Amino acid sequence: MRIIRIHVGSNEQAAADIIGAKAANLARVASLGMPVPPAFVLPIELCAAIVNGDSQARQQLATGLEEGIEFLEETTGRRFGDRRRPLLVSVRSGAARSMPGMLDTVLNVGCTPDAVHGLIRSTGNPRFAFDCRRRFFESYGNLVLGISAGAFKAELERLESSTSEYRVDCEALERLVACYQHVIEEEGRATTETPAEQLQSAAEAVYRSWMSERAVTYRRLQHLGDMAGTAVMVQAMVFGNKGHRSGAGVAFSRDPSSGADTPVVEVIFGAQGEDVVSGRQTPEDEDAIIRSFPLAAKELRAALARLEQSFGDVQDVEFTIEDGKLWILQTRTAKRTPQAAVRFVIDFVKTGRISPADALTRLSGIDLDRLTNKCLTGLGPPVGRGTGASSGVAVGRAVFDPATAARLAANGDPIILLRPDTSTADIAGFAASSGIVTARGGRTAHAALVARQLDKPCVVGCAELSVDATAHCARLAEAAIREGEWVSIDGNAGTVYLGRGQVVLNKPEVELAEIERWRRQTAADAVVRQFAANKTAAAS
Repeated sequence: MRIIRIHVGSNEQAAADIIGAKAANLARVASLGMPVPPAFVLPIELCAAIVNGDSQARQQLATGLEEGIEFLEETTGRRFGDRRRPLLVSVRSGAARSMPGMLDTVLNVGCTPDAVHGLIRSTGNPRFAFDCRRRFFESYGNLVLGISAGAFKAELERLESSTSEYRVDCEALERLVACYQHVIEEEGRATTETPAEQLQSAAEAVYRSWMSERAVTYRRLQHLGDMAGTAVMVQAMVFGNKGHRSGAGVAFSRDPSSGADTPVVEVIFGAQGEDVVSGRQTPEDEDAIIRSFPLAAKELRAALARLEQSFGDVQDVEFTIEDGKLWILQTRTAKRTPQAAVRFVIDFVKTGRISPADALTRLSGIDLDRLTNKCLTGLGPPVGRGTGASSGVAVGRAVFDPATAARLAANGDPIILLRPDTSTADIAGFAASSGIVTARGGRTAHAALVARQLDKPCVVGCAELSVDATAHCARLAEAAIREGEWVSIDGNAGTVYLGRGQVVLNKPEVELAEIERWRRQTAADAVVRQFAANKTAAAS
């Protein structure tokens, strides 16, 4: 088994079916000289054996991790778990084709008590150090030790209620870390403080996430049963949670919902990437980066354009800003609505980036006969407003948890799933619903990506929405909504209405006429090529 090393300027490449699409794409980004945190990759071939508990595969994994950490230490000038200049790493998944949010990622691995001391010593920022330790416990405790995320959330909420602020101070964070340690001990689990053992356990957990319920469900829905497993990428951490000069975000080179030729950028300052893609917080937009980090904002715009040009398609990019410096963590082909897919290829053909034949190939998975623009009528003013994360409109009965959504949808009722935020664990509920509304989150969260891929209208960040899933009810501003009542949503405008609106359908005639012209042109070109080939054959 050979590990693949990724660092700026490196030309070491491997196919996506060997190291996963995430690592293969990042290696390409690094080869372009763009700012990529160094990483190494353990191949997909180990996945099945690790899942099955093969001892020889576990030894191969340990050897590969040891070799890879040596590479990261040499490249970064830091040491794994050190008391002076500690190296922390993320342990990321990566299948041959993108499965956004369906496989596990363990962050801040190596954040031992020694490393906390080292982070304080090297940065002079104890709050940042304890925040990394807190995040490590949440990630490792849930994904590796199997402790319910709710157990940690309860401690965090108890702390928030005493401070009345989400961003608690250093002293409170230190107390929270001690509470998390107690939670783990009460669960009868032990967190190793040996960095190498943390890394081995995290890598094995990421491999095992291939068989998680949500990953299996996603592969079934997307007809991805031919894939062999996930790779594991271990990457040096860069920190968006260092303070006000740092942040984490996601950006699309074009709008994946409407198809507009305008980047979509979302960021949360003082955060790590999981805060953005989880949808648990509502992010700020590109203007916030421009105000705080004009140079980084300019570099991000340039990176989006360059990546779209290099990969030949609209890109979905995760990034971190650490102390004002931009880092690219990953890029992939953006999930998009059918309407956006049509607009993308029309723009690409018009600018000469792809041929009409290439455009038709890209649209081959879309049923163009069912492509419609939809709008709502017969409703009063909206009772809630958020951000349109996936275009289209939907009308259905209000439901507040994924299990109920799946049950009622099986009876033939259209469903609108209303949630405080969304998790990719809700994938079955997404598939059963006609539309989705969340109180928090942004257009770049993993759940919003999945909604676009499933072509489900989605409104996120609806601040007026308050959901009580236990009581099977919600409030939208001053209006109460009980389970089963009719709700209508507009994923284009980001609006939510009470009542059963009427859906008006309009065909996008101009776009469909352009696609039909391509078909005729491509067919005519094929006839000409065949005639020329026959003439050549006859002459010979």
